[in-house]
Amino acid sequence: MRSIDELVGAHPFAAGLNEEHLALMAGCAHNVALNTGTMLCVEGASADTFYLLRRGHVSIEVHQAGRGPIVIETVGPGDAVGWSWLVAPYRWTFDARALQPVGALAIDGACLRAKSLEDSTLGFALLSRVTQELLERLQATRVRLLDLYGEPRG
Repeated sequence: MRSIDELVGAHPFAAGLNEEHLALMAGCAHNVALNTGTMLCVEGASADTFYLLRRGHVSIEVHQAGRGPIVIETVGPGDAVGWSWLVAPYRWTFDARALQPVGALAIDGACLRAKSLEDSTLGFALLSRVTQELLERLQATRVRLLDLYGEPRG
């Protein structure tokens, strides 16, 4: 069986982190198994964890009055879920639901924030990764919107 340190180090989110930073991150992590339908994040709730997905898929959702949940993205192994732990007031801005059994590393956000404040190079490395993930998701959302609404009519 692989250790938490090894699992964190093997996840794409942690690629390029030095051994010290991997150990700090692993110190805030534990392995979780989530059943189909389990909510990883609930909009408006306290954002205290983020997830490094190892297996399974998760839908990122928003709610629209009268329509219920709308899936805006589906993520899977190698992806990370939940960035709201990083930015005050630490509340989820989306829902995230396991679409099938999910295996993930759950990272305690408060623990990692505290370690990032003590070690600014860790904080910068994490912020750089989160920013890259957010940029990629924003670009993917842009493409989906273009597909949804099509080209403007002249």
